[in-house]
Amino acid sequence: MSKVLMKGNEVIAEAAIKAGCRLYFGYPITPQTEISETLAKRMPKVGGLCMQAESEIAAINMVLGASSTGKRVLTSSSSPGLSLKSEGISYIVGSDLPCVIVNVQRGGPGLGGIQPSQADYFQATRALGHGDMHIIVLAPASIQEIGDLTQEAFDLADIYRTPVMILADGALGQMMEPIDFDARTPREIPEKTWVASGHHNKRAHNIINSLYIQPEDLEKNIISRFERYKNIENTEVKYESFMTDDADIVIVSFGIASRISKSAIIKARAAGIKAGLLRPITVWPFPAKKLRSLADTAKTFLSVELNMGQMVSDVKLAVECKKPVEFYGRTGGMIPSVDEIFGKLSEMSKSL
Repeated sequence: MSKVLMKGNEVIAEAAIKAGCRLYFGYPITPQTEISETLAKRMPKVGGLCMQAESEIAAINMVLGASSTGKRVLTSSSSPGLSLKSEGISYIVGSDLPCVIVNVQRGGPGLGGIQPSQADYFQATRALGHGDMHIIVLAPASIQEIGDLTQEAFDLADIYRTPVMILADGALGQMMEPIDFDARTPREIPEKTWVASGHHNKRAHNIINSLYIQPEDLEKNIISRFERYKNIENTEVKYESFMTDDADIVIVSFGIASRISKSAIIKARAAGIKAGLLRPITVWPFPAKKLRSLADTAKTFLSVELNMGQMVSDVKLAVECKKPVEFYGRTGGMIPSVDEIFGKLSEMSKSL
């Protein structure tokens, strides 16, 4: 298939259909509404269902029920909407069910604003639901990557029986770039022997539940899930390295902020400043081992984010105090310019 020019939110919808998703449950909220608008038009044409629920809470619980049948299912929202879905997401994790959740972030807290933000990093990687839990979180930085990672998210969800989040932001959701939906090779998916789809009493019933009254049973279940998390951390970490081999200053940045950082690095290199970029594509699991190895050669690190400093905590943990870690960010929907980040790199280079 040749490339087509599309908006990020529309690409998420088309990539979900390409991945075999035929069920979508959501509730409109800016800046992600084009996802449900596109699916409302496209799903009936492919034999699927796009339903606007009465609330975000209803939508995520529809996802829980649909996923238990083994079907690929998608929901999407923007920051305050994800907060409302958090209880349902925790139930889905506790039930070991796969689904894909999209968060096109906006500024906050509270209702905040509708401009681009990365202020939900903590929410996505640490506090998406109650109880001991993680989900895989993918952070695209281009429209092509939005398409590829949306399809990848459905495969990862089925392989590990877990929700997978696409963590985008308003800028990526609204911008347009070329996309080739056939660029990615699908992965091999295990048979879904666990589904509660009915077998006419030909086998024992599968029971899907997140309630464990006996503490021994719940502990065994949680320990088993964390063994799966360890496997994910060992096999599914994704990142991009850009000019890090000889870098004195390594910028760590994800999503739209990483694209601006890359332009600042090119400008810095032209000025004789040896800078590079480590871009986490999975923000959970975080590429801590790669950052730790870079701390053996780099002199200092700079975390660039669209918030007041959230991922910088993970960078500091990964570097293990081997080298200094600084932060630069804008918030409230403001996006840093190339010159702003270049100025920070110039300031840091003088003290090396």
